[in-house]
Amino acid sequence: MPQATFICSDGAHRAVDVAIGANLMRAATDNGIEGIVGDCGGSMSCATCHVFVDEAFTAHLPDMASNEDQILDYTAAGRQPNSRLACQIVMNDALAGIVVRVADPQI
Repeated sequence: MPQATFICSDGAHRAVDVAIGANLMRAATDNGIEGIVGDCGGSMSCATCHVFVDEAFTAHLPDMASNEDQILDYTAAGRQPNSRLACQIVMNDALAGIVVRVADPQI
């Protein structure tokens, strides 16, 4: 099973297994990754799963939908060029080993 590594606000690295087709927000909440809240359950209405994607993986992500693009303008941590919502990152073979930094704060 592919893995994703979450870098938490304290600098800790947590690698978790993520099934193909599962999103990173669900993988994070299922594995107790601190800082990923996922209040809206993945409906792109809260931005509490904001992450900064490692540059090595940004080209492998699908294009951002317009509603994700809009909600990222309202994140608590401030948007960066590599900002994405973890609920919109769906694991596939090209993303195996993806590294994301958890945005802090989320709320």
